[in-house]
Amino acid sequence: MDNKNPVEGILSLKGKRKITVLTAYDFPTASIVDKAGIDIILIGDSLANVVLGLESTTHVGMAEMLHHAKAVRRGVKEALLVADMPYSAYQTRPEEAVENARKFIDEAGCQAVKIEWFDRAPEVTRAIVASGIPVMGHIGLTPQTADQLGGFKVQGKDAQAAKRLIGQALEFEKEGSFAIVLECIPDALSGLISKKIQIPTIGCGGGASCDGQVLVISDLLGLTQGHRPKFVKQYADLSAVILEAVKAFKDEVTQGKFPGPEHSFTIKEEELKKIDDR
Repeated sequence: MDNKNPVEGILSLKGKRKITVLTAYDFPTASIVDKAGIDIILIGDSLANVVLGLESTTHVGMAEMLHHAKAVRRGVKEALLVADMPYSAYQTRPEEAVENARKFIDEAGCQAVKIEWFDRAPEVTRAIVASGIPVMGHIGLTPQTADQLGGFKVQGKDAQAAKRLIGQALEFEKEGSFAIVLECIPDALSGLISKKIQIPTIGCGGGASCDGQVLVISDLLGLTQGHRPKFVKQYADLSAVILEAVKAFKDEVTQGKFPGPEHSFTIKEEELKKIDDR
């Protein structure tokens, strides 16, 4: 991939190999993900759910997203760094979208932003791209406006809905997006969209026909509690590993086994004798 122009590098991968995308929300995780050679690291607004314990991605704002984006930036050397634009940063007041997008670039060191489809998405995309900031689009199940889509369910299952999604993808491409996330749509529809547009498609429950795939790192590592979406593959069960480690720490402390001599510091006996209160 072209490290001098990572967006061009991502575009060049379409039709050559699959693109890998993972979320990260902190420095140590970002460092590991980057070291693994992942193409794109996304500071996802899923931060709201998996890190901050909020019920909806609409509850996270610019302050939280910028804070975590800065931490992730410090751990990334190679991957293209993309920040999710929080709902309030562009959907409630789209006229401020460019200003907020610029904060991710100038303050947090990101290289692109991602926005979900909404009525004024083409207008907002056009404005952000015109300002020199690359934009990744997002169609299908858009969590920020899931209540308008009938909840968290598969999108584009009938011809009319499928045509609407194809139209949205074409709009994102027309307005200058460099890639589009396809979330929770049928694999066959993802294949149609991927063939109709020249920019990469990134599947999030979009099936194998997409040009790349994205997962939330907490899901991949088994850190997410509760319901696991069908499209998620858990590659490790770190929740169990962490639980056992914490239990072992608790047991050793309560039993007086930790800390041992190897974890403690010493002072010379003659220095102890000089302490008045001994």
